[in-house]
Amino acid sequence: MSKIIVIVGPTAVGKTALSVEVAKHLNASIINADAAAIYKDATIGTAKVTKEEMNDVPHYMIDVSSLDNIYTVKEYQEEARSILDRLISENKNVVIVGGSGLYTKALLYDYKFNDEEESYTYDNLTNEELKEKVDSIYKDNNIHVNNRKRLERFLSHYESTGEIIRNFEEKDKPLYDFTLIGLTTTRDKLYEKIDKRVDSMIEKGLIEEVKLLKDKKKTKDLIGYKEIIEYLDNKVSLEEAIENIKRNTKKFAKRQYTWYNNQFDNINWFNTDYDNFNNTINEVINFIDK
Repeated sequence: MSKIIVIVGPTAVGKTALSVEVAKHLNASIINADAAAIYKDATIGTAKVTKEEMNDVPHYMIDVSSLDNIYTVKEYQEEARSILDRLISENKNVVIVGGSGLYTKALLYDYKFNDEEESYTYDNLTNEELKEKVDSIYKDNNIHVNNRKRLERFLSHYESTGEIIRNFEEKDKPLYDFTLIGLTTTRDKLYEKIDKRVDSMIEKGLIEEVKLLKDKKKTKDLIGYKEIIEYLDNKVSLEEAIENIKRNTKKFAKRQYTWYNNQFDNINWFNTDYDNFNNTINEVINFIDK
């Protein structure tokens, strides 16, 4: 029987590195559940797993869509579930990893979409940006800026149907037997890690990458790209753009925690040991092997 391990947590907490080690231990394949990694060419700013980091472990659902397209959660559900079902039929173990909680839920749960309605993901937009989009479509809406769920539903339905009012139902019935692993750390450590990651992205050539991709449809919605676009458009200084990336990434990490805590009640949390990550790896593997 296939073993399915799901690894979630905020950005920069170490999910990618852990997923590869767990997959090697289980002789498993990895299915990506990170919305940004779906898009081709966006590599540096998304901290996408590299060929070297994959360490010969098969990876799926990476680089499957052009940045010129809007890739929906429904499309992800269909493609990723097809891969997951095939791997299970071949009696192979699977590790699912990523920071996009809705992707994970759509894949593993009885999460249905209306036949006429596509579902979009807005993980990289703040509540204020979502509210601004909703207001520009229908200024008399009564959706509060903190009601992220309703804001996302409004935009998803409008962008797929052109209509203003309608909800779709979310269900919490799991379709697979899986173990849910969450990586966490203190806020100070996570924020320090995020700051260092952003600085590293700049050093690796994020600005040059954005220059090549800035005119593609999806780029302006991705954290790390939209801020550099503002710099390239002379709206902010480079220093301001970098600080904006760090601030928005930290807000995103906070939203990730909130989403996981509200949507999943079966997460087994483990603290990331940044000083000796092998401790974290061994702790998680020992738990899985019990």
